[in-house]
Amino acid sequence: MVQSKGETVPRTNRWDFAMYIGFFAGLIWGGIKIIEHYFHFTTLSPGFLIEPFFKHSFLSTWQGMLTGWLFFILFSIVASLLYTVLLAKARGPWFGIGYGIFWWAMFFLLIGPITGMTHWLLYMDLNTILTDACLFVLWGLFIGYSVSFEFNDESAGDTPKPDALLPEPD
Repeated sequence: MVQSKGETVPRTNRWDFAMYIGFFAGLIWGGIKIIEHYFHFTTLSPGFLIEPFFKHSFLSTWQGMLTGWLFFILFSIVASLLYTVLLAKARGPWFGIGYGIFWWAMFFLLIGPITGMTHWLLYMDLNTILTDACLFVLWGLFIGYSVSFEFNDESAGDTPKPDALLPEPD
């Protein structure tokens, strides 16, 4: 508990909050990954993260898509915990955007092509590259700005306190 000017404000547990944000980041953005694959905006299946461990034919089924979604949720929880450890005190949305770009680069430029998760970038179509880059940017923004907003109290300067609206007594 933190006390400020006579008020007792409960302190947020950073690890629970990071897991909560990671879960919803994976749930929301993994669901959008399924939608973008369904509408053929990308050629990568929603289970691309687990491509080295499962057959591609399995990942094309609805069970494979749900398994991929589950692993994206787990990855998002781990990534959110890592962001909380490294950048919890970073202010503003730019660190979250950079975090999303970092993970996109890791999966599409380094880890993905080496492990077989993705093809090399030169062999992918532009729609897949841009769609997944935008997805990772928004995913990173969601994680980064949520964590930053919670632990930096950025809303404190936006709204005046109720006492500030009342005139001073004479």
